[in-house]
Amino acid sequence: MTSAQTKPLAVVTGASTGIGRELAKQFARHGHDLVIAAENAELDDARRELTDLGARVLAVRGDLAGYDGVENLVAALASVNRPVAALAVNAGVGVGGAFVDGSLRDELTVIHLNVTSAVHLTRRLLPAMVEQAAGRVLFTSSLAAMTPGPFQAVYNATKAFLASFAEALRDELKDSGVTVTVLMPGPTDTAFFERAGMTDTKIARGPKDDPADVAEQGFAAMMAGKDKVVAASARNKVQAAAARAVPDPVKAAVHRRMAEPGSGS
Repeated sequence: MTSAQTKPLAVVTGASTGIGRELAKQFARHGHDLVIAAENAELDDARRELTDLGARVLAVRGDLAGYDGVENLVAALASVNRPVAALAVNAGVGVGGAFVDGSLRDELTVIHLNVTSAVHLTRRLLPAMVEQAAGRVLFTSSLAAMTPGPFQAVYNATKAFLASFAEALRDELKDSGVTVTVLMPGPTDTAFFERAGMTDTKIARGPKDDPADVAEQGFAAMMAGKDKVVAASARNKVQAAAARAVPDPVKAAVHRRMAEPGSGS
């Protein structure tokens, strides 16, 4: 990659699997080159797939839950020497189970990856996008942002942070040429529940959306400059509408029944 390339450049975190990988494929199919980042080995497979779709791809492997991981990604972007046209802040992780019984280290990792790294990377890349008066930013939040989350207490809180942070940035940047969009999927057919230790829960065993559909709707909303999109099924849109009217204690009780360990038995 050099500055002579004419394709716009997109950055996608958490791009090795799931929604992030599908978002990266959307960018590739719509004429973008890519810098993709993730921690796991599937990143190499994602790079090859995106290259086959016609994109020039730089894959940066590292742990974005740590300060150095984000700085290494920023340094890799600097070496590319091309303006960032789009940033998809997608990397995230969850932990299920009772907060008082779980690992503090694991809960802090959720905060570091879902919140701290999102703020860190956005702060590093956003000033240049504002300076060029053009750009698109997408944050992958969740319908979980709208509900207190018993047995996912920290995860839901981090997604609420992202939704609020994105909306605030959108207002700050309304005259800058840079737009900010929030992607709010519901349960999606990815490895999330397995990694979060939630395979025995009702929510993990219930209906899920295709990550390709979620990514397609998220990409379209971002490129249109919309403030948010609830993706992908009509079921999620109904849930989002209900969440605006239902009191928090009621929502928490419903979430408890869906996320409590063993509820899917």
